[in-house]
Formats: sequence, C-alpha cells, structure tokens
Amino acid sequence: MKRFLLFLFFFNFLFSLIAQQNSFFKPSDTLNIKRRNAVVISEATVGGLTLLGLNQLWYSDYERSKFHTINDNSEWLQMDKLGHVFSAYQLGSFGAKTLKWSGVRKKDQLLYGATLGFSFLTAVEILDGFSSEWGFSWGDFTANTAGTGLYIGQELLWKEQRIVMKYSFHRTKYASQRPDKLGNGFLEEALKDYNGQTYWLSANLHSFLPDTKIPKWLNLAIGYGGEGMLSGDKTLIVDNNLINQNRKRQFYISLDVDLTKIKTNSELLKTFFSVFNTIKIPFPTVEFTDKNSVKLHPIYF
Repeated sequence: MKRFLLFLFFFNFLFSLIAQQNSFFKPSDTLNIKRRNAVVISEATVGGLTLLGLNQLWYSDYERSKFHTINDNSEWLQMDKLGHVFSAYQLGSFGAKTLKWSGVRKKDQLLYGATLGFSFLTAVEILDGFSSEWGFSWGDFTANTAGTGLYIGQELLWKEQRIVMKYSFHRTKYASQRPDKLGNGFLEEALKDYNGQTYWLSANLHSFLPDTKIPKWLNLAIGYGGEGMLSGDKTLIVDNNLINQNRKRQFYISLDVDLTKIKTNSELLKTFFSVFNTIKIPFPTVEFTDKNSVKLHPIYF
C-alpha cells in the first residue's frame, strides 16, 4: 500500500504537469508569477495529502515507536535502493521542469525543483523512523541523495541530462508464489515484484559524440536487475521449512531512445515525450549474470 501511494503521488504529479502544459503549452521565458504559484501550491497540496494519506492509511496499522534506524542494505539485492534512486531522480527532474515552465531562473529550478524527490522521500523515511514495523533507513536516504545528485550534477556539469535513469518491467513467475509480498495483478507487481523490474542508466550517444552521424535520439543503456527473490533476505522459512531462493544479479546492455531528442514543434508532444522518457524502450538486449551466464533477448522489457 505504501508503494502504491507513492506511485499515485508520482503520477498525480506527472498528470498535473501535463494539465498545466496543455493549458499554456510553451514554457515562459520570464518569471510568470501565476504559473509559479500554481506549481508551488499544487506540489505542496499533492505532496502533503499523500503524506497525510500514508500516515492515516498505512502507518496507523502499526504501532508507533521512538525514532529509530535500520540497516536494510542487504535486502532485495539492492533493487529497492535503485527504486529510491529512480524515484528521487525522476521527481527531481519533473520538479525542475515545472519551475522552468514557470520561468523561474535556473539556480532556483535546481534548488527548489530538483530537490522535490529528495524532500518528499526523506519525509517518508522520517515516518518510517517512528514506526515499530519499519525504521529510518540510511541506505534509502543515501539512495534518495544519489538520485537527486544525478540530476543536479549533470545540470551543473553539462547543462543537460545526458544520462537518464529509466525503468522497465516484465511479469515473472515469482509473484504468484508470494502475492502478498510481490503483488497480485500487473499494477501491483510492477510496483512490488523486484524480479521483473530493471533500472537503467540510458546515455545519449550524440551528446557525448557530437561530431558523429549518430542519430540524436539514440541511447546506449546499461541495466541492473535481480531474479529469484521471494523475500528481502536470502533466508525464507515457511511452515518451518527453508525455502531455497536461487537469487542472481542481472546486468544488461541494450539500445534505447531518448524521446526528448525527437524533433517536434508541438509543445503537447514535447510534454508527452518528457513524461514517457522515464520508460526504457524495448530493444534487443544482452544479459549477464553473477552466475557467469550470458543470454540474448530478442526484445527485452
């Protein structure tokens, strides 16, 4: 439920961005106070309501406790940590873009917009810290920082996002074995089944090699995933029986498309491409694992 509410916050934010740009289309060249105020109020409202919903609908089911920390860095082959990096990066990206749409200067876009994901996810971590069931995770906090840093660092270094963090998902056989943990149905599984998730660093080749004839939209993507996980820890006991989990790390090399590099005069299409540039485009992919195996996927999701 908690991840589902985070998912709702993420897409409510995206659709609010689309609604704004459908109404006014082109980003403002100078500060537009009405747009800026609309962005600030909508983000604060959606974020506040989401945190309130988490507090009432999720944390109320568990006992409160004194603030405490946990070390969960070894769980889920670190796939959950990459999920935090991805969320912080993408929310920060959209936070900066909405302020750009409002005509806010670049410095403030990074200071107040690109830190949106970090601020929201840190607030969630603090709520975790006061729950007896969970705890403030320094690993999650570090991942949130890394995601925000990935966006801001590139803007400071290159004034563009040459390397975009993306996500892809395919359904697996593992969710049906533990639907309470890994989800029941496509939407829940896309959020909870780490076995089917892949996180990518998608690098735009033309940005790094501008003097070549490489298409401006073509990317090279490096991905990471995991398989064989029925629980966070490698040890799982059900009805006093030890369940063997054949866990393995997966590494991928593939091509990708940077949708934001596709030329169009339509501000609506630019917004559409910007939103869906969070998803890795399926391409032939080579998979390597820590079990010394290599596999070619004709098309990988």
